[in-house]
Amino acid sequence: MTGKEVVSLCKDKMGKAVEATKYKFASIRAGRASVSMLDGIKVEQYGSEMPLNQVGSVSAPEARLLVIDPWDKSLIAKIEKSIIAANLGLTPNNDGKVIRLVMPELTADRRKEYVKMAKSEAENGKVAVRNIRKDGNNDLKKLLKDKENPISEDEVKNLEAEIQKLTDAHIKEIDELFAKKEKEITTV
Repeated sequence: MTGKEVVSLCKDKMGKAVEATKYKFASIRAGRASVSMLDGIKVEQYGSEMPLNQVGSVSAPEARLLVIDPWDKSLIAKIEKSIIAANLGLTPNNDGKVIRLVMPELTADRRKEYVKMAKSEAENGKVAVRNIRKDGNNDLKKLLKDKENPISEDEVKNLEAEIQKLTDAHIKEIDELFAKKEKEITTV
């Protein structure tokens, strides 16, 4: 592996860490309904766990309403059970055909809780980016000791600086995502 490959690998991994943080933010509720809130829910069907969006269509026809239309109506009870087990603070209502989830108004305390959750996810994302930086720097140090493909100390310093720039950029991106999510949560 060359020094440039180490930097490229770090860049890819850091990008994935930012995407993972974005995905976590999507599941944190802000005042309006979002189909991504239900992404983590699995429903037992024919002896296996299936993601909710594979057993029916999920839509958000109104700002505070989610509608789940199962393709197999016999799964309604199992879907309701999965939603309750997911502990999202939502109570499913069904009419035998579709399941409706009405989002309750967010209280100030609940908004603060959601901001804390988002802050925690942002911190986890930043820790992941820093760990990738550490691994990249360790890989560069290994290259320095490698007898097959020697690399100079100056090259290592330059590549470490490049990895640090990537780290700073990705952490800034996570901070911006958090600021946007915080605003989304606190806006009434």
